[in-house]
Amino acid sequence: MPLPNGNSINTAPLDEGEDTEPLIDNDPIPPQCCSARLNLAFLMFCGFSVVYGLRVNLSVAMVAMVNTTDPEPALNSSVVSACPLPPGGDNSSDSFHQPGIPQYPWDSETQGWLLGAFFFGYLCTQIPGGYLSGHYGGSIFLGVGVLVTAFLTLLTPLAAQMGSHWLFALRALEGFGEGVTFPAMMAMWARWAPPPERSRLMTLSGSGGNFGAFIALPLTGLISQSLGWPAVFYLCGGAGCLWAVVWFIFVSDDPRTHRRISKEERDYIIKSIGSQGTGHGWSVPLLSMSMSVPLWAIIITQMCSNWSYYTLLTSLPTYMDNVMHFDLKSNGFLSALPYLGAWLMSMLSGVVADSLIEREVFSITVVRKLFTLIGLMLPAAFLVAVSFAGCNHILAVTFLTLSTTLGGITAPGVYINQIDIAPRYAGFLLGISNTFGTIPGVLAPIVTGYFTEGHTMAGWMKVFWVAAGINVGGALVYTIFGSGKIQPWANTEDERAETEKERSRSIST
Repeated sequence: MPLPNGNSINTAPLDEGEDTEPLIDNDPIPPQCCSARLNLAFLMFCGFSVVYGLRVNLSVAMVAMVNTTDPEPALNSSVVSACPLPPGGDNSSDSFHQPGIPQYPWDSETQGWLLGAFFFGYLCTQIPGGYLSGHYGGSIFLGVGVLVTAFLTLLTPLAAQMGSHWLFALRALEGFGEGVTFPAMMAMWARWAPPPERSRLMTLSGSGGNFGAFIALPLTGLISQSLGWPAVFYLCGGAGCLWAVVWFIFVSDDPRTHRRISKEERDYIIKSIGSQGTGHGWSVPLLSMSMSVPLWAIIITQMCSNWSYYTLLTSLPTYMDNVMHFDLKSNGFLSALPYLGAWLMSMLSGVVADSLIEREVFSITVVRKLFTLIGLMLPAAFLVAVSFAGCNHILAVTFLTLSTTLGGITAPGVYINQIDIAPRYAGFLLGISNTFGTIPGVLAPIVTGYFTEGHTMAGWMKVFWVAAGINVGGALVYTIFGSGKIQPWANTEDERAETEKERSRSIST
């Protein structure tokens, strides 16, 4: 794919010092179609679709699991008076109890803790998962992470029957198993993704999360009403176990060991990534990492972005039920609609981002900042708009959909920036940033439960305003301090020696 000036896309000059990776000159680039790297991206896409289905199924199933006809909750009239029923609507979520299907008298605070329980475990394995994936390779950790989470999901009905404390513990264990998945993905792409294709391949694989939420949320509502909420967890858990079997059969950690890759594609990937595509060994430059401003910009920005994302991911079905009064099937579909938009937007953004870099329109740094700034500021504006929409069902759903959809623009921005600043340590860095980024997953449902204890519109307005303000803060931090350049501490010894030689030559001339 030569550019009009006769250069390969891999020889596009960026900012001075932007990339120190060995690039290949004038070598033919194997097409992505039916390639091993695209097949890997598709399998990851399916895997993260399952992962997010396992993560969000409780958000909708909770509406069916909670006994809303209990006399005590009925005393709080604000649950009914917050908003009228939607035009022509009949909120049947209060009366779809099925014989033989248990329901539980969990209050708003208990539900908030249960929805946040997953992230307590998720916090624990991010950094170890990223570190071990960077050393050994990520395929085993990604596959086992999904398999363990899927198996535990099968036990959800039993844990709920035993009590909310048991369900909290089970969800925390699920998070513990799933915590290794995203760092493992990043570690694999450090060995598989040629620099000019990173945005496309990584946004395709990562967008499986939004697609999984889009599929799981309405299916959860449908299954809960037709088969009962326990079937949700049996079906989701079974799908995760099946995916893990396929993953272990077809995936390899490295293009060098892949059994079905062509020689041309293998050589292209290895040459384009160079020494940065190898494991980082046991030692990592922790002190340099802890003092890296670009890394802290990633960490803070992901925390800010995740606050609004996790707020909606875990609490939107509750908002649709308690405030908007949509029935369970409508609730599932409307809660899923924003994630369809985010899925499409993230994949489109990945293609556009790579195109801007390949055509030398912007440097990697500018592209990452531009997509992050737009992907945080616009969703914040629409979250504020939701609070002003009040009980207008159409406007509220429209603004929520636009907010989450436009949030997908950040996919080729801050969320893949680790592989720009330190490819060899990308999995470990993602583990660090995701650990901090998971803190909102723990706090946001709890804070939301506190704000919305009375199920009032004023409480939900606070939820949306806080999320919007945090989004804006993250956008400003990344715009000022973010970078797309490989950091000096991330270079190998050979690369450092080569840099010193070039510096000596420039001084002597």
